[in-house]
Amino acid sequence: MEHTDSLVYTPTWVVATVCFIIVLISLCVERTLHRLGKLLIRKRQDKLFAALQKLKEELMLLGFISLLLTVFQGLISRICIPTHLSNFMLPCKKSYILHPNGTEHYSNPAANNSQRLLFEDTNSGHCLHEGKAPLLPLEALHQLHIFIFVLAVVHVIFCVTIMTLGAARIRQWKSWEDSIRNEIESKKGRTGGNDADVHDIDHQDFLNKHGAGYWRKAAVVSWMMSLFKQFYASVTKSDYKAMRQGFIKKHYPDNPEYNFHHHVVQTLAVDFKKVIGVSWYLWLFVVVFLLLNVAGWNTYFWLSFLPLILLLLVGAKLQHIITRLAQEVVVERNIHDHEAQLQVTETKRDNHEVHEAAPPVKPSDDYFWFCSPALVLILIHFILFQNSFEIGFFFWILFTYGFHSCIMDKLGFIIPRLIVGLIVQVLCSYSTLPLYAIVTQMGSTIKFKGPFKSSEESTRGPIEASQIQMQSMAKESPQNAQNSEF
Repeated sequence: MEHTDSLVYTPTWVVATVCFIIVLISLCVERTLHRLGKLLIRKRQDKLFAALQKLKEELMLLGFISLLLTVFQGLISRICIPTHLSNFMLPCKKSYILHPNGTEHYSNPAANNSQRLLFEDTNSGHCLHEGKAPLLPLEALHQLHIFIFVLAVVHVIFCVTIMTLGAARIRQWKSWEDSIRNEIESKKGRTGGNDADVHDIDHQDFLNKHGAGYWRKAAVVSWMMSLFKQFYASVTKSDYKAMRQGFIKKHYPDNPEYNFHHHVVQTLAVDFKKVIGVSWYLWLFVVVFLLLNVAGWNTYFWLSFLPLILLLLVGAKLQHIITRLAQEVVVERNIHDHEAQLQVTETKRDNHEVHEAAPPVKPSDDYFWFCSPALVLILIHFILFQNSFEIGFFFWILFTYGFHSCIMDKLGFIIPRLIVGLIVQVLCSYSTLPLYAIVTQMGSTIKFKGPFKSSEESTRGPIEASQIQMQSMAKESPQNAQNSEF
C-alpha cells in the first residue's frame, strides 16, 4: 500500500516549483564559477585558476557523497543491529521513560517531536518489531548528510579568508622589493658593481638580531624567542632583504634584480590550490573525530586546542629557521676571519675586518623537519581543516539541535572553543602564513621551477610579450637575431 506522502500523491505544481528552484540555484552557482574562471584567465592568474578548478573537484566530490547517501539511505536504514550495540559510545545519554503499561521507551533530548514521528515512520521501523535497533536511522543519515556539506563549505570559506588576509599582508612587502631594486639600479648606474653593498647595513642588522650573542646559541632560549617573535613583527625588512639575497644568490645568481616578491606571491597561489582541497587523510580525521564524540568525554573541547598548539609550533619552527640562517652566517664569518688572522699581518687584518662583507644566507632543506619544506604546508593544511571542523561542527549543532541540546557542550566549554578558533584564524592570517610563504623559499631547491611572469609582463599582451622575448634572444647570439627579424 503506497504512502500518501509519496511523490505520486504530491501536486505536480509543487514538484515542478521545487525542481525549478533547485535547478536555478545550481545553474547560478555553476555560471558564477565559470565566469570567475574566465576572469582569472583574462587576468592571467593561472595559479588562482588552478585553485578554482580544485574547488570544483571538491564540489564534485561532495555531490558524489550526497548521491551515495541519497541512493543508499533506504538500504542503510534497513540494516539492524543488536540493541546493546546501539547503546554503546553515544554522543548523548538516553533517558528512559517508564509507561503505565510497563514498557520503557527512551526520549532523545536532541530531537523534537516531528523528528521522533519521522523516525517512527521510516523504513527502520521493522528493526523495532524484531527487537533490534537500526544501524543508522533515516533522520540521522539526513543530518550526517548536512554535516558533511557544512564542513566542506566552512573549510572553503575559512581557507579563502585566511589566504586573502595573508596575501594582503604579503603585499605590504612590495614596497621593500621596490626599494631594494631601485637601490641596485642606482648602485649599478654609479659604479657598475653588484648588489652586495646594497645589503650590507641591513644584512648586518639581520645578523645582530638573530645570530649575535652567546646565549642565542642555547636551544631552549632560541626556541622560546622564536615562539614569542611570531606575535610581533614576524618578518622585518632586514629579514626580507637577507632571505631575498640568499634566494637570488642560490637560484638566480646572474639576475640580482629578480622580483622575489612576485615569486613569493605566485608560489603562495600555487599552495592555495593544495590548501583549499580536502585530502583523504583529512576525511580520515573526520571519521576519527566523529568516533570520539562520546558523552562525558568532552572530546571536542580538548581537540579545539590542537590547531592552536600546532600553529604555535609551526610558527616557532619558521622563526627558528630564520635564526639558524643568521647563526650559520655568523659562524662562517668567524671562521673566515680567523683564517685571515693567521695569514696576514696585524695592520692588514684590521683593514680586512673593516671592509670584508658578511656572506649571504645559504638556503638548505636541513633547516626543516625531516629535510622537507613541504611538511610545513601539510601541517598548515591540517590546522586550517581542524579549525574549520571545530567551527563548522558548532554551527551545525546549533542550527540542527539548538543551543540547549545535550550534544552541545556547556557554556564554559563553548566560549573557549570559539575564542581559540578566532585566535587561530587571526594568527594564521597575519603571522604564520606570511612566515611560511617566505621561509619555505629557503629550501635547497626552488619550490616551483616553472617560469613566473613578473607583474610587468602580466599586463602585456601576447604579441608584445613575444616581441620582448625575441629581443632578449637576439641579444644572446647573432643567429637568434636573424630568427627575431624573421
